[in-house]
Amino acid sequence: MTTTANTVTSHPQKTEHRMQNLQMVDLKRQYNKIKPAVDAAIQSVIDSTAFIGGPQVGHLATEMAAYIGVEHAIPCANGTDALQIALMALGLQPGDEVITPSFTYMATVEVVALLKLTPVFVDVYPDTFTMDVESLRKAITPKTKAIIPVHLYGQCADMEPILAIAKEHNIPVIEDNAQAIGGSYTFSDGRTVKTGSMGTISCTSFFPSKNLGCYGDGGAIFTNDAALAERLKMIANHGQKVRYYHEMVGCNSRLDAIQAAVLRVKLPLLDEYCAARRTAADFYDKAFAGNPRITTPVRAANGYHVFHQYTLKLNGVNRDDVHKQLADRGIPSMIYYPVPCHKQEMLKEYNTANADLPVTNMLQDVVISLPMHTELTEEELTYITKNVIEITG
Repeated sequence: MTTTANTVTSHPQKTEHRMQNLQMVDLKRQYNKIKPAVDAAIQSVIDSTAFIGGPQVGHLATEMAAYIGVEHAIPCANGTDALQIALMALGLQPGDEVITPSFTYMATVEVVALLKLTPVFVDVYPDTFTMDVESLRKAITPKTKAIIPVHLYGQCADMEPILAIAKEHNIPVIEDNAQAIGGSYTFSDGRTVKTGSMGTISCTSFFPSKNLGCYGDGGAIFTNDAALAERLKMIANHGQKVRYYHEMVGCNSRLDAIQAAVLRVKLPLLDEYCAARRTAADFYDKAFAGNPRITTPVRAANGYHVFHQYTLKLNGVNRDDVHKQLADRGIPSMIYYPVPCHKQEMLKEYNTANADLPVTNMLQDVVISLPMHTELTEEELTYITKNVIEITG
């Protein structure tokens, strides 16, 4: 990693006290608020002994489809499986090209490599961190067989032009909605739809720290195409529609009933959870407004940002020093992502390390994410922001 930012000088701690037990995501406090309902839901599954499949998973699929605004939802074991199953369902062949941003979590690209497809990386916008449409346009070749826009940090990618390019070239779109469930996007004709409802297929993760998280691993796949939904279900269940009759190569990717029960308690609260994150983001925005060292997250005018992460860009200061000094003061922070996908050792056979992605290469050195969850208090936010301002000078 290279950076030209100045090293941060350690400042004396001016705040009156050190906050205790600050968390990037405080799942304990969130659980305590819904404990009776969650405990009862889990107990009901144990009492029923329907641990795999069963009514809880079926009800969740129906409720998730209704919330996202699609015809079909297929729960699965995790978000990575959701992406893999989506690619498998499209019938892609080894060597087919899949376009995706490099500035994303590795799971988006890992499944591409796992299936012997060829990842083609495009840049992102420096303000929204989502897929750069012109970079996408230039990357299209006759071998392009799928496009995976990533709704990063809770911000929806600019889907209208992405979908237009995909339609022009007859290329399916797989939305990676793992970080933006609960968000929305407004088209130029005024239509507003949920993230995860626009692509040929969309995928999400229910990892515990997500805006809608379960208490283990979990994921789901969404589509409006009935035939594709049937294929997705079969692939997730060993390639079978009728038990012991396997029509295609599949995998074993099931959401267990306890996780489904937890998610059914939390789904009606998702909009409230997203609003709480936006309130915390408002506090951060106001505290950092006008600070030349800090660039706060942009909220795209055509999207509803749900702040899975609150990610700053630091200007003229060493991000890694800031990260360390925050930790010294008991403030967790995370760097998403210090090494973009195109530079990862895992993908060295694709020779992508020198890809022309200037924005991605810049962001790896300057982004830092602050605590963001549904239970942040004004006292905690005040402590965090005062220290960030002190440390960055």
